Amino acid sequence: QVQLVESGGGLVQAGGSLRLSCVASGNIFSSNTMGWYRQAPGKTRELVATKTSRGSTSYADSVKGRFTISRDNAKNTVYLQMNSLKPEDTAVYYCYWSSPIGTRSWGQGTQVTVSS
Repeated sequence: QVQLVESGGGLVQAGGSLRLSCVASGNIFSSNTMGWYRQAPGKTRELVATKTSRGSTSYADSVKGRFTISRDNAKNTVYLQMNSLKPEDTAVYYCYWSSPIGTRSWGQGTQVTVSS
């Protein structure tokens, strides 16, 4: 079992920046994927960004060019640098971890609020 602890959410004005962090602990496979989803009120959870332990990344079209995902594999930590934030980025952001066989764990979520 893998536990995830997120930090870094908060309130920011449009155009501002925030950095989210997520630390994984427990039975972590060396080969894995970590990333971020978000869920806005009344909407389904959507994928924001992922990064494999080998370095492959993917982003939702809505955040490309503004968000950057990075990892420190030695610290089992994934980061999400969010720049040029927009009000529509307001959501609860969830960190996730998945194994090569599809086992998945979730963080508790951290609120990001972008004011106009």
